[in-house]
Amino acid sequence: MRYANEVTATLARSDAALASALRMSVLRLARRLRSERADTSLSLTQLATLSTLERHGAMGVGELAAHERVQPPSMTRVVACLEQLGLVTRDPHPSDRRQVVLAVSPAGRALLAEDRRRRDVWLAQRLKELSPHEREVLRAAAPVLERLTTA
Repeated sequence: MRYANEVTATLARSDAALASALRMSVLRLARRLRSERADTSLSLTQLATLSTLERHGAMGVGELAAHERVQPPSMTRVVACLEQLGLVTRDPHPSDRRQVVLAVSPAGRALLAEDRRRRDVWLAQRLKELSPHEREVLRAAAPVLERLTTA
């Protein structure tokens, strides 16, 4: 029984160590990718909101706030800024005229495409510096990391 407890404790420590190392690596990578942004005039919240609309399609302010895990009044302010910049469009809701439906404008899509292009170029260059085996490990890890983001 003692051996089983020691094995469990070792695995827990190794899982905790993995969690810590992974957290630090992901944070550093995210910070480095943020520095490659195409348009730094947008806040990260504004950029994330635009990306959410592009990924999930047109939706109302409340639904968008839920996706971004912010309060609707905060999302209303974010959307107002994006609309003023011409990055989102606002149309009447098809069944409830009291609500609006938000969508990414062509200018918003262009901004997101350029932002992704710049970040992808930077990351592709870094990946070229890795060995083929390291790239294979990352290729296998990518779906697992994606699953972690939706848990």
